[in-house]
Amino acid sequence: MAKGVCVNGCKRPRGGGEDGEEPRGARKKRRLGDGGVCPHGPKPKEKSSRLSAALFGEDCEISHDQMYELLKYAALGKCHNATQPSWCHIYHQSHLAGVVVIVLHEMSQLHFYKFYLQFKHLRKVFRHRFTLPPSSANFLANLYGEGANLNPQNTAQGSTSTSSRCIPNSSNLQWDPIIQKYGEEKQGLTSYTLTLEELKKNDYPMKGSPGCEDYMHTECDQQRTDSSPLFGLDCEMCLTAKGNEVTHVSLVDAQGRCLLNELVKPESRIVNYRTRFSGITRKILLPVKTKLADIQTRLKKMLPRDAVLVGHSLNADLQALQMIHPSVIDTSLLFARNEGRRFKLKFLAKAVLGKEIQCEQKLGHDPAEDARAALELAQFFIEQGPAKVAELNLEMLLTTERLTEISQNKSALQLQQNTIQRQLNDPPHLSKPCFLDCLQMTGQKPLLLGRQELDSSGLCQSNLSTSNKQILQRALKDVPLSTFSIIQFSLDPEYVAPHLLAGICEKVKVKLTDMLTIYAGPFDESFCLKSVKKEFGRCGPIRSLTVVTETYQPYVCIQYEMLEAAQLAVENLNGAEVAGCCIKVQRPVTGTMLDCDVLIKELELDIENEGVIYVAGLKKSLTETDLQEEFSQLKDLEALFLPRDLQSGKHRNCCFLKFQKSESAVDALGVINGWAMRGSRLRSRKALAPGHLWRWIWQMDHHNGKQRGDSLCEKKEQQSDLEQELRKKLKKLDQHIWKLYRSLQNNTLCVVLFPGVNSMHGSQSGLGLMGIKDDGERSAC
Repeated sequence: MAKGVCVNGCKRPRGGGEDGEEPRGARKKRRLGDGGVCPHGPKPKEKSSRLSAALFGEDCEISHDQMYELLKYAALGKCHNATQPSWCHIYHQSHLAGVVVIVLHEMSQLHFYKFYLQFKHLRKVFRHRFTLPPSSANFLANLYGEGANLNPQNTAQGSTSTSSRCIPNSSNLQWDPIIQKYGEEKQGLTSYTLTLEELKKNDYPMKGSPGCEDYMHTECDQQRTDSSPLFGLDCEMCLTAKGNEVTHVSLVDAQGRCLLNELVKPESRIVNYRTRFSGITRKILLPVKTKLADIQTRLKKMLPRDAVLVGHSLNADLQALQMIHPSVIDTSLLFARNEGRRFKLKFLAKAVLGKEIQCEQKLGHDPAEDARAALELAQFFIEQGPAKVAELNLEMLLTTERLTEISQNKSALQLQQNTIQRQLNDPPHLSKPCFLDCLQMTGQKPLLLGRQELDSSGLCQSNLSTSNKQILQRALKDVPLSTFSIIQFSLDPEYVAPHLLAGICEKVKVKLTDMLTIYAGPFDESFCLKSVKKEFGRCGPIRSLTVVTETYQPYVCIQYEMLEAAQLAVENLNGAEVAGCCIKVQRPVTGTMLDCDVLIKELELDIENEGVIYVAGLKKSLTETDLQEEFSQLKDLEALFLPRDLQSGKHRNCCFLKFQKSESAVDALGVINGWAMRGSRLRSRKALAPGHLWRWIWQMDHHNGKQRGDSLCEKKEQQSDLEQELRKKLKKLDQHIWKLYRSLQNNTLCVVLFPGVNSMHGSQSGLGLMGIKDDGERSAC
């Protein structure tokens, strides 16, 4: 018999004897096609990389900096002084076969959930999901670092890019966000007033805006010039039953003289004086007679027709004053930062003006002091120009200040010191140096494929000559040859038009509202509404409850805040006796709801909801600690998430439980349903909406009503046709990603990013999905 080679790679003959003869019984042990029985035993299994991410609950919004942090560590590991990401953990990073980032340009979380059923592979493969802030113009640079000198050479098949030099000269200010926004030349004050689009985007009260119908207009409508007068404005607010109401107003002129410094008596009952910030106490307000209307009248008389108001996050002050003013300079936006972050007024006053404000020793903030500081900051910016302001290196100063605070506190964590020290070593406006140069130095060539290419400023430009299919074909060929790849897919311009996005947004809002709404009845004419609310409230938090009287007998329309609550009501109370009546419970019957049952089923099967259940009927007085204790008897309980009202911060009467095994979650459902916890009967079911989704649902309901396209009056038929075509294209895109994912080696980290949308027409949060490919064609848990 011919000698064979051990499947483990050893040189010993396949057989057990010296002459290669197989030992007795060996033939029975090996099947046809096997390489023989190894005398050394089975080949040891290689270590698998895996991800562990704390994305359960509210901690599911990841910044671009955190994304950069993850990719840098995944690409370089500890040997290049990269550190584990702060928000997730990569086990056995050195065993990663590669990193593949798939970017779906011009797409957002809105696209994923509007076309959720079309993304059947994405939602079944990637266990980890998180929200991203809306995309910035240099989104790609945010992923792998600023200062990238990537010049893709596009071909019909795609574009490939390698990095030869990633960090620009430190004396070059072109990467500073202030320079990117305003340029380096000095300009007059009119160049720094907010545009109409910026006023809309930052929630300034405007004529015709929803909720601003009764606001007073300052009528300062004269044309502004660079010599128009500046006025600093600041307010302090207390929380009342109505919301934030003004209790102290200050106005200063360009010379810093205080023209107005008045206490104001709110119309509604004060529920929180916020004395630490406002400086207001019950005793201080007791003798005050001045009302908001008095302040509005005085401000209107004081301001000249071409006045420019200056303040720090002035939108909040004008909203509280219920006044509309067309020309403002907002210092929180003037001193620009990356990714929508803002410097605090206290920091800017110290770093730029050398002034200490909002001191700890004082009781609350002084609005006159804050108004004067904001005014002087604007004057400094205008007089010195953007280049001089950029040279202050405010990011570095902020980091230094934080390090000083930590060094003064002996009990500060060493981890915090290390993190901030690393930020000091990399100048903050270059705080994310491109890490692809390190791969270059080791002979590895990063791969950049897609329609997007970088110009000299690091911003993305489009090359529409390449199709997604061509990009996929090139990726299937080139990705195995690279340890770090960025694959970009895009949609044609007509599918990302503002009016189409606005139409999709409106449809999603309508569908979400319908899914959260149930109708119950019929009831007797004299039914007890309170008992109905109590019974349906056991399913979860109710947003609104109204009685429908257009029918022969009264019905009740209930809108919940969570999908699980509405589904529980349909499943548990349909056909039940409530308020002495046997009722029917159903969702609205509309065209958008025809696939509701399918959608609910698919949400249940979503890999992110595996092992997660929803529990309702909790007493609001119960704390997270109480619940941990009550549920401690449940087997394999891994985490508990107690949702809060995103406005008031109060706990809801429901929670989510995450189990290590899906079987344990099923067992827990049997235990919890009907469980009486401290006098309250519980109801539970499988989870439908992970933390990032219910948070986004809340934001859609509260914020996106202001988004509108310029061409919403276009024919509905045309928009419907575009939407149908988009549906097909996204289904095809899902198949492309699945095909690419299947071709990856095991132990490859794969990240799919919907960057989000940020434009004058509105903004939409992005979405990220990630996982490490394993043998089961699923991301590693």
